Amino acid sequence: MFLVFWWKFRKATMELFKIKDPRELFLSNQSEQIYFLTQSATTVLEIYGIYGAQVHCINFLTNATFSVLTDSGKKYALRINFNAKRTRENLSAEAEWVRFLGQFSEVAVAIPKKNLDGSYVTIIRNADTNQELRCILYSWLDGDEIGGNPSLIHLKSLGQIMAMMHKSASHFKLSAKTDLPVLRDLLWGAEDFLFGGRSILSRKHKRLLLQAGQHIQMVTEELFKTSARFVIHADIHGRNVISDDNLMQILDFDNCGIGLAVQDIAIALYYLETSQQHSALLAGYESVMPLPEFSDIALKTLLMQRRLMQLNFLYETQNPEYKRMLPGYLNNTIERVSAFLTDVRG
Repeated sequence: MFLVFWWKFRKATMELFKIKDPRELFLSNQSEQIYFLTQSATTVLEIYGIYGAQVHCINFLTNATFSVLTDSGKKYALRINFNAKRTRENLSAEAEWVRFLGQFSEVAVAIPKKNLDGSYVTIIRNADTNQELRCILYSWLDGDEIGGNPSLIHLKSLGQIMAMMHKSASHFKLSAKTDLPVLRDLLWGAEDFLFGGRSILSRKHKRLLLQAGQHIQMVTEELFKTSARFVIHADIHGRNVISDDNLMQILDFDNCGIGLAVQDIAIALYYLETSQQHSALLAGYESVMPLPEFSDIALKTLLMQRRLMQLNFLYETQNPEYKRMLPGYLNNTIERVSAFLTDVRG
């Protein structure tokens, strides 16, 4: 009954706004996107031999994540990449690395599942939108996100886990048919909405942000010349960490790439508000292995890079909730960049 109603609503919407191509509606309407992707999720699950499962969208941003509950009571998490520029080789590398981490009791992660063809990556094309969907199915992790204001105990534990991931990554090698991006450029391969042809920034703002970007690139190059590089998570924060009876579990490896320990650390610190939280995370890390060498200026620079990446994302995303944040976020970013440039120039 719901599907019949939705189809009639969808048809009426297209007629009202004179939309001829379903892809236009998909790109302009979040509810329509979730509807299409939920239908696609059912098709994807059949490739894993899963039929008749309850499927619900639990996260929708650069990709969509669905909870999957089978008739037998088994639960999974299905991720469908539809916006993010992750290739089959990238997703295969992600699956390899997560399975490698799963060998270590100190690092709790969801485990990717093979489809009926024996692959960890499933790719289909949505018939209505002609869009390629790249999918990966994970085991389900119970627990709650530690969120935006994690406890000092959580953060010390998280620092320990991050250090264990870095320690183990030095022994990990990707297989020949996989690939991960090297996280060396300003926006880590994302489409440029700050300085490129699609930028709508004023000349004044663009000039200021470009100065910061040039400094970030210079510092990044220096760090890459002197630091060990390996696979990093590249997106560790409270929404990607689940606690279950104090067991810390790491989620969402879809941004992983070849990078530096200090980059991973800076990203985690970016989302923390107090010096006590920073200290707890770093103390946890140091209890496992020494911190990588970096200057205060280098750390401030990587924190600013994260800010610019977030700003770029807000220009790129079609998510209306995030779009509403953009004006205030831009103004705050301009203030931060001005202070940052004064600081690094002495």
